Amino acid sequence: MKIIGLTGQTGAGKSTVCKALEKEGYFHIDADRVYWSLLTPNSELIKKLQAAFGEDIILPDGTLDSRALSKKAFKTPEGARLLSEVTHPAVIKKINEIIREKEAENIKGVLIDAIGLFESGANRLCDFTVSVTAPEEIRLKRIVKRDNISVEEALLRINAQKDEEFFIKAADVVIRNFPPYDLRKEIKRITEYGQK
Repeated sequence: MKIIGLTGQTGAGKSTVCKALEKEGYFHIDADRVYWSLLTPNSELIKKLQAAFGEDIILPDGTLDSRALSKKAFKTPEGARLLSEVTHPAVIKKINEIIREKEAENIKGVLIDAIGLFESGANRLCDFTVSVTAPEEIRLKRIVKRDNISVEEALLRINAQKDEEFFIKAADVVIRNFPPYDLRKEIKRITEYGQK
């Protein structure tokens, strides 16, 4: 069973690549969904986030106020680093559990979709890694539309991430998601790389 790590800049188009790889038979583990599944009221992760960022990131019903957390975490590089230090170990632990379950199912492979793939160390779980990149102006428009946030909030997210050069150097395979771009050829390139 092959394990592919997929990452890239926010708004670069990872979701499109994920959907195409799912059609090729890969089981998709979305690290963001894993993260949100760990945020039930009074969960261990909620308590750790509250200790790190303050009482005001928790709503009266005990759930996370994600907008309040984002504003605090992405305000400075230190805040973003602290968020990673709190969340990454919990998410990686859960991803490992899912991979172990899938190994018994005799599937083609697993796709770990994670913005912080390299920063978290989740890339060490993978047979190879893929980065998706795109120009900042394209990503900015996508993020504002997708998440219904302001340009300023979208820029905070963009600026909290590593630059394009980091993703290009770190990955085994790089997809540049802007014209001319042929998704079928890129997916074929990924699957062929996995057969090496």
